[in-house]
Amino acid sequence: MDERDEVDEVVAAWQTQRPDFDVEPLEIFSRLLRINRHFAKVRRTIYAKHDLETWEFEMLAALRRAPAHKLTAGQLMKDTFVSSGTITNRIDRMQASGLVKRAPAPQDGRIVHVSATTKGLAAVDGAMSDILEIEREILADVGHERTEEAASYLRSVLLALIDRA
Repeated sequence: MDERDEVDEVVAAWQTQRPDFDVEPLEIFSRLLRINRHFAKVRRTIYAKHDLETWEFEMLAALRRAPAHKLTAGQLMKDTFVSSGTITNRIDRMQASGLVKRAPAPQDGRIVHVSATTKGLAAVDGAMSDILEIEREILADVGHERTEEAASYLRSVLLALIDRA
């Protein structure tokens, strides 16, 4: 290994202070946490450029990926990991800002369909385009083969974590 990062220092300090601890998991999870923190800042900057909050981007991205850019409030709750009260509040706020519209389902008026508006689609597409450009630049420094290996490894870690949940 030719380069060291801040996690190497953390791991070394733990090994010095508590040699009885097996700190190998820190090699992965501390790096994941730090990557997430750094990239969360990058993403917040991109979202702000497109007049979006993080949660608005997440909701619009879920709608953008859906057929006809429409989901039920329940599907949005599942996709964004929030409660029913939170999703209702978010839909209200996004509708007021013109990012989404809602309509009762034709077959059952108790079910609400939420659709991205043209404004919402433009905002999420612009933000996603900027995110992908930055991510491509970062991964170009890593290289295609290592990127594929990392994706495969992280998929395995994620699936192991989901199995524990």
